[in-house]
Formats: sequence, C-alpha cells, structure tokens
Amino acid sequence: MVTERSAASGPVASAPRGLWRDLPVLVGNGLAGFLFAASGPLAIILATGTRGGLTEAELASWVFGSLAINGVLSIGYSLSWRQPLVFFWTIPGTILVGPALGHLSFPQVVGAYIATGLLMLALGLAGWVRRAMAAIPMPIVMGMVAGVFLDFGLDWVRAFRGDLAIPVAMTAAFLGVSALPAVARILPPLIVALAAGALAIYLGGSFAAELDLAGGLASPRWQLPQFSLEAMAELVVPLAITVLVVQNGQGIAVLTAAGHDPPVDKIAVGCGAATIAGAFVGAVPTCLTGPVNAIISAGGRREHRYVAGVVVGALAVGFGLYAPLVTRLMLSTPPAFIATLAGLAMLRVLQNAFAIAFQGRFPLGALVTFLVTVAGIPILNIGAPFWALIAGTLVSLLLERADWRA
Repeated sequence: MVTERSAASGPVASAPRGLWRDLPVLVGNGLAGFLFAASGPLAIILATGTRGGLTEAELASWVFGSLAINGVLSIGYSLSWRQPLVFFWTIPGTILVGPALGHLSFPQVVGAYIATGLLMLALGLAGWVRRAMAAIPMPIVMGMVAGVFLDFGLDWVRAFRGDLAIPVAMTAAFLGVSALPAVARILPPLIVALAAGALAIYLGGSFAAELDLAGGLASPRWQLPQFSLEAMAELVVPLAITVLVVQNGQGIAVLTAAGHDPPVDKIAVGCGAATIAGAFVGAVPTCLTGPVNAIISAGGRREHRYVAGVVVGALAVGFGLYAPLVTRLMLSTPPAFIATLAGLAMLRVLQNAFAIAFQGRFPLGALVTFLVTVAGIPILNIGAPFWALIAGTLVSLLLERADWRA
C-alpha cells in the first residue's frame, strides 16, 4: 500500500519557490483542519469523559494533552519530513474507552494507555507496521476511507434541515469562490465559507456562549497509572489496532493518494511516544488523523503542504494552553456550522477516495470494505473499519485472484 522511502532516505527537502503564493491556501486549510479537530472530535472527548464520571479538571487536562502534546508532535514531524503529518487523538478509541470507564478506574485506563503506547512503539521500531499495511491493496484501503468519510458529506447535506441560513451562506460562499480560480488562489474557499458561516451565526444570534477569559488557562493534572490485567485485556489490543490499522491507515491512505510518501513505521513510533506522554495527563492514545490530513492536503503545491501541518500543530499547542476556554467556545458553535465546514472540506477527499477505490483493480473487495465500514458494527470492542479491511481483503482474495496475480 505504501513505501518507506522517506523513512529510509531521511527528511525530504522542500523547494521554497512559490511558497508565498501558496501561503494563503496553506494557512486557510490549516485553520479549517484545526477547527474540525477542535469541534466535533473535542465534543466526543467531553461526552465520553462526562459519562465516565471524570471531573471538569480531569476533562480539561485530557483536552490539554490531546491538543498540546499532539500539536508539538505534528510540528516536529511536518518539519522533519516536509509532509503534512498531523497527529491528534483517536476518535474510535475515545468511544471505546467510554464503556470501560463504567467499570474500570481512571488510573487503570491510564495504565492501559501506557501499555498501548509501548506496544505501538515496539511495533514501529521493529518495522512490522509498514510490512503489514503494505500487504493491503490501496483500492481496498480507500474503500474503508470512503466509508468512514461518507458521514461527513452526509452531515453537510443534513445540515440544510436545521438552521438553513448557516449552510446556505457557507455553501454559496464556498462554491462561488471555487468557481473563480484566480480569486480562490488568494482567498481559500474554506476560509471564505468559514467567514460566511461566522457572519450568519452573528446575524442570527445563535452563538450562545458566555465566555469568561479569566480562568481559561489549562492546568494539567498528573495521572498516576495503575496496571491491571482486566484493563489490559479489554483495551490494549483494540486500541492498538484502532490506531495503527484503522486511523493511521486512513491518514496514510489520504496522504499517499495526495502524492506524499508517509514514513509508516516512524509514524507508529511517534504515536507510541505521544500516547505514553499524553497518558500521564489523562489523554487518549495518539493517531495520525485522517480527516485533518485530508483537509490540509487538498490545496497548495505538494512540497509546501507541510506548512499547513505546522499551522495546525501551532494552533493546537496555543489553544491547548487554553483548553477550558476552547472547550466552551467550540461547544457553543451551532452544529450546522461544523457539519457544513467539515462536509465542504471533504468533498474532494471523498471524490478521490471513490475514484481510487472503484476505478481500477480490486473493485469488489473495495465495495465490500465500503459496505462493512458504513454498516458500522463493532466486534470484540474493535470498530467496523478494521473488520471491513479483513472482509474486503478476504472477498478479494477469493473472487479477484487475477488482480492479486497482476
């Protein structure tokens, strides 16, 4: 599926020519990517932690670790490899942790996070992650990506059923600017759509936040882990599979489709190290994010897109320092705003995913993968995208043997 050329030969040099001309698009995509990460995914953290009985201070510490630690990692990797390599927290992993908090203590869950990080670190250092992922054909992987990202496109359409002014204003602005390439090079369509949505929110009076800037600074809480066999058995393997196969698989697939060469094993090492560090402030394991990397890879010259990754990382660090304030701000934004912004950002990504999945070899395997992903049925605490890859690969091996031989 992927190669490790970047990891073998060292960081890729970036050509500075044309960077300033690409800068508005790169910054715009970076801002849109960060807003996506700091909205719906952040709400999942808060909902999961609240149901699990965590205090407000523990939640704020979790958010700090998820933003600040992963922001530093994103800046380091994007600069080192001159690729848009953005890391955030695993959303399916966060959901997986929810039921565990009902019968495990938070220190036990933290211990499982550390064990998961050590496992990912070992697999990355051993070089096994790249070899495992390279065995899965790209069309089958992109079938999984299309199934995961489909909801973003559907949520954009569904947003028109609610507060109509917001999706109409944002979509009209996005399409209008996109239809004028000369304007789009100066004013990124996503940023114009974001501004139009913000204006619609302001005029409609639907921004409900009463923000208190004082007391918004994060105060990370040190978590002492407790290692229990029960927590290890329930969480470690499902979390590792979710990160390395499902989430990292999405991120690597979208970056590869955009012409990049992500260093698979080095990414696993980074995920493991950041997971261990984040666990001590209560953060869920780290992954290479698929949606955000898709957003920031959608514009600008390929050799300059790492700048968008640095922008996302810098925003994550800065806002992570104000985790309580960011949490209140993003949760006060109307759902239609985030749904529309994410959907518009994913249009080209979805188009490319479907094209790669169904225009060449392995179309049946890609279709089965897509359908199982969309069905969304977890088995043994492991999410549907993992089983979709298994099902699609098995069907393809049985019925598309000519494609495998080719």
